[in-house]
Amino acid sequence: MTENDKLILGVETETLLKNATARESWRIFGIMSEFVEATERLAAIKPAVTMFGSARVRPDSPYYMLTEQTARLLSDSGFSVISGGGPGIMEAANKGAFFGKSPSVGLNIQLPHEQASNPYQDISQTFRHFFARKYMFVRFASAYVVMPGGFGTLDELMEALTLIQTGKARKIPLILVCSDFWKGLIDWFKDRLVAEKMIDPEDLNLIQLIDDPKDVVEAIFKHYESRPFGPLPGEREMMLNL
Repeated sequence: MTENDKLILGVETETLLKNATARESWRIFGIMSEFVEATERLAAIKPAVTMFGSARVRPDSPYYMLTEQTARLLSDSGFSVISGGGPGIMEAANKGAFFGKSPSVGLNIQLPHEQASNPYQDISQTFRHFFARKYMFVRFASAYVVMPGGFGTLDELMEALTLIQTGKARKIPLILVCSDFWKGLIDWFKDRLVAEKMIDPEDLNLIQLIDDPKDVVEAIFKHYESRPFGPLPGEREMMLNL
């Protein structure tokens, strides 16, 4: 390679780096717009319950039917229901809420496969960035109801647990539905995380295992017997630093 070739290569590399930096900087504005638009659209849906679960569950699955029933009860009890806006459990959650008394909210994510928006949404918002979408799940939820699911559901569950455990998010009901499905995970938490002092035994109290939809709704109301559904002033300040 001649000196001239090296000079040309250096100039081209520098140009590529500058272009990449400029694109990264402009990307920040796209992220900001997602936060602003979603916050404005979701501001009026309180109180709300976020429901997580698998995109792969079919409408004839018992999990789907249980999710739809639970969401309908939540909606009729005055809770907006937020889901990931896609198929499977997400569709069941939106469907139950859609035919109930309170808004059905879908927070969709652009993916190469698997995630198509379901039709049972009063409010629909699409995200490009997972972290912006997950922030909205946390920000507007008065409770989490977690149905059976895969990696995405586990990611959302662990995110919620971590935020509550570390005090970055307020303590709200975190309910796992279908105890047979979740029992192995809870046993592993006890046998490994607690036994090996990776977490405190009291951290397991952040989770409730409930199977009946009526009991899910009752547990949420019980948590809020002596306080409002929305964040208290100190909690509101804390959540600004999510």
